[in-house]
Amino acid sequence: MNSKLTSLLEQYEKQIKGQTQNIRLLLSSVLAGGHVLLEGVPGTGKTQMVKTLSSLIGGTFTRIQFTPDLLPSDITGSTIYNMKDSSFQTLKGPIFTNILLADEINRTPAKTQAALLEAMEEKQVTIQGETYSLPEVFFVVATQNPIEFEGTYPLPEAQQDRFLFKLQIDFPSLEEEINVLKHVIENKENQEQLNPVIDLDEFLTIKREIEQITIGDSVLDYIVKLVRRTRETDVLRFGASTRAAISIGRAGKAWAYLSGRDYVTPDDIKMVAKPGLRHRIQLSPHVELEGATVDQIIEELVGSIPVPR
Repeated sequence: MNSKLTSLLEQYEKQIKGQTQNIRLLLSSVLAGGHVLLEGVPGTGKTQMVKTLSSLIGGTFTRIQFTPDLLPSDITGSTIYNMKDSSFQTLKGPIFTNILLADEINRTPAKTQAALLEAMEEKQVTIQGETYSLPEVFFVVATQNPIEFEGTYPLPEAQQDRFLFKLQIDFPSLEEEINVLKHVIENKENQEQLNPVIDLDEFLTIKREIEQITIGDSVLDYIVKLVRRTRETDVLRFGASTRAAISIGRAGKAWAYLSGRDYVTPDDIKMVAKPGLRHRIQLSPHVELEGATVDQIIEELVGSIPVPR
């Protein structure tokens, strides 16, 4: 693994306590060119996790608070008439950034949610018929609160499928929570002066190195069998798409790179399968009534697929 990426991970884990696996998965997603749906109750450090990553890679960070009255143009930008020059002027919106935090994305209507679709998939936005490219490093993290549903607009399946991972942020353990308090209260000044560990050009170089990671035919076969199994079982209302298989393969490459290898193993796929599938499948009603969870079903499906040697 790149030495500067090792330093970035060390600094990241030092700043964000008790979320080692989630921050590695978050970093894997951005390295794989994907986006993340982040779910957790308020006060668990979701915003800080994203903002810290932006600081460490020297990128720009923008946070948009999604509300019921937010318009698509509030995200993408708009065109205004400049009376002084007698011409129209394009004002680019907050989406023109490296890392975008879409806070409480399910609190805004589908029309505004859809404004992110073109940007996430095509890395471009259209303002009054003109198309504008987004930065080469462009990463969307959308947050959801899992305990408040009043006044929310559930994300359509098509939009959820645009996210590479869905990460669940839980409360830290007792020891980790004590460490968080010590870190935040005693080192507040140091947090605010966090310096980049790598720049965006170096980050892009690492992304290109990850694209060269080897993923063998047997591992590709393993991914496809896993995704197809989600469509063949009666415990799920619907299974994962081909995009899910592509996403898991790309994420597996990034995880292998972070693990210091130049090839993907079945264990890499097992590691990224749960965050890569949990937002793309839906339990059948009778399974939900029995108290099963999506993560439990994914574990069972993964366990049912023979591991290639």
